[in-house]
Amino acid sequence: MSACALDYHTTGTDCWRLDTALNRPRHTACYLLHDAGELALIDTGTSHNIPALLGTLRELGFAASQVRWILPTHVHLDHAGGAGALLAACDNATLATHYRGLPHMIAPEKLEQGAMAVYGEAFYSRAFGTIVPAPEERCQALKDGDQLSLGRHQLLFIDTPGHANHHGCFFHESKSNLYTGDTFGLHYDALDHQGEPWIMATTTPVAFDPERWLNSLDKMMALAPRRACLTHFGPLEDPVRWQGLLRESIQDHVDIALDEESRHGPDGRQQRLAEALMDKALSRLRKQNPDLDPALAKRLLADDIKLNSQGLEVWLSRRAKQRDA
Repeated sequence: MSACALDYHTTGTDCWRLDTALNRPRHTACYLLHDAGELALIDTGTSHNIPALLGTLRELGFAASQVRWILPTHVHLDHAGGAGALLAACDNATLATHYRGLPHMIAPEKLEQGAMAVYGEAFYSRAFGTIVPAPEERCQALKDGDQLSLGRHQLLFIDTPGHANHHGCFFHESKSNLYTGDTFGLHYDALDHQGEPWIMATTTPVAFDPERWLNSLDKMMALAPRRACLTHFGPLEDPVRWQGLLRESIQDHVDIALDEESRHGPDGRQQRLAEALMDKALSRLRKQNPDLDPALAKRLLADDIKLNSQGLEVWLSRRAKQRDA
């Protein structure tokens, strides 16, 4: 079962990264923000980790009644699976997320079915547990440019499709923190080398759109954030400097998918895509770090590569249907 552990202060004592321990430690985070007695949670993890998350609030001297906002960046279950359960435990909170994703928080049946199709029923139950529906009257649909008050400051919501068509990021201008969900990709610091981070796109099913993603990156970087706070995993300083690494990774995924499409039929496609993605990741990692431990890299990336290959397979199928329409 997932647990939630306090393990990082981004700036002073008013923003904490919490490790939900989904899949493994240091894989999936959520963020706790505090300002003038009010709290916000950006992403929540799954329903399994909500009791531990509430325990962390108490350890920090906060009460559930201080939670003002529950803010999934998008409704994929590693980010939002626990949102309804957290809302039920926080009487004064409002759940606010992208207007395209919010209906799935209120009526999660299709979301559950889609996740089971991706992960399989047994893994789904073990990893994600029960999705608690969010009462509509306690929810707010967000559109690009919306501002949310938190204590003395504001959180800016920006619409950032590309990983998902219902993805949004939150910018805390007073701290220059940009909470990026999956739109700044994946970053595991165990794969960094001599101060250079390693970043990989995440093309989880079902709405990968590389052109829109690159446009979203332009919008995000125009804010000149001091740090990007990734769900997978943790804050990354000076994201404007490192954005090119993500752009290269998005292009790698496109190139691998289009090469697959040009050479093979759909049978066995997902496995071929996974192998090609892992080969490309290891190649880039070795170029950055000649002393790379490939076994470590494969262990850290195996689950993400599998999901990315599934997402690219969906993307290619969608392209084929559009051509045939």
